[in-house]
Amino acid sequence: SGERFCMLSAMDREKEKFGKRKYEQGVSLEYFCESFRNFAAYELKLYYDIEDIRRFVSGLAVSKMLILQGMSGTGKTSLAHALGTFVDNPSVVIPVQPVWKERSDLIGYYNEFTKRFNETLLLEKMYEANYSKDMYVTVLDEMNIARVEYYFAEFLSLLELPNAEQRYLEVVSDKWESDPQSLVEGRIKLPDNMWFIGTANNDDSTFAISDKVYDRAMILNLDTKCERFAAPKTARRPVSAEQFTELVSVALKEYEISRRNRKRLEALDKYLIDHFHITFGNRIMKQIRQYIPVYVSCGGDELKALDDILSKKIMRKLETQNPIYLRNSAEGLLAYIDDLFGTDKMPLCKEYIHRLQRNA
Repeated sequence: SGERFCMLSAMDREKEKFGKRKYEQGVSLEYFCESFRNFAAYELKLYYDIEDIRRFVSGLAVSKMLILQGMSGTGKTSLAHALGTFVDNPSVVIPVQPVWKERSDLIGYYNEFTKRFNETLLLEKMYEANYSKDMYVTVLDEMNIARVEYYFAEFLSLLELPNAEQRYLEVVSDKWESDPQSLVEGRIKLPDNMWFIGTANNDDSTFAISDKVYDRAMILNLDTKCERFAAPKTARRPVSAEQFTELVSVALKEYEISRRNRKRLEALDKYLIDHFHITFGNRIMKQIRQYIPVYVSCGGDELKALDDILSKKIMRKLETQNPIYLRNSAEGLLAYIDDLFGTDKMPLCKEYIHRLQRNA
């Protein structure tokens, strides 16, 4: 046929079918979290703490890239897969390979011998997502079995662009007349309705995830398995990406961080600059300002949300400190956190500091 993108061109001929979905109406973020948790338990026999569900959904609101990390068997891949099932658009699971080094490992490559492009499942789903309003979930399973900053580098850079209409990824370097309609000058638009969720095990068989990746992604630690509970029968909830984005926008207006906690953040930032020469930075402050209102809208507590994101985004930066200095300065930091937020009000941050102190 002279087409080098067989699957993508076939989608062009069937594109009308992607815009006919009916979506659930009247959904709130709190209802979304509770329904998702009950659906996973009743239909899939997957059990998660409501706090983890709130953190997961809040992470989706902040970044198109999430990292689920923790011990094997705690349900990292299952959680990402369950989300696709819940919104009635099955997740795509991509098993990362140790030899991956560049974007072609994810999206495919042009075969000079066959004159065809070897299309991957991810490329097909990206193309399909640009015709649809659904929420799309791509799971990068065991993402750190190869170096994330190698094979996913261009995706990370594009996801940083504030204007979603400018996020175009090069697929081929030239243009054919028979190329798919939505391939612009050999480039595909990175769909704004697609989330990338990476699962990560931290052991000797994997690479450490770099700061570049951690800073741009949201993180969920799944370290323990939730106890089984009786959940009511719950149906799937087809929700469009536009609906989800609108719910996030409403949350940002209704649950803006309190003035008191903004002052606390400023004070903690100054303390960390003075004593450890680390700072929040604009990117992390933006993530904090988005994460906390969404977490509260999901039914959570503002201070718990602050404790959670500070432990993952700020306390982690203490790992770069001189071990001896950190061990000697940790008690002062712990006392300051108690004075600033209240005794025992920031358990996740304090637990992280204690762990670093023990290992220093």
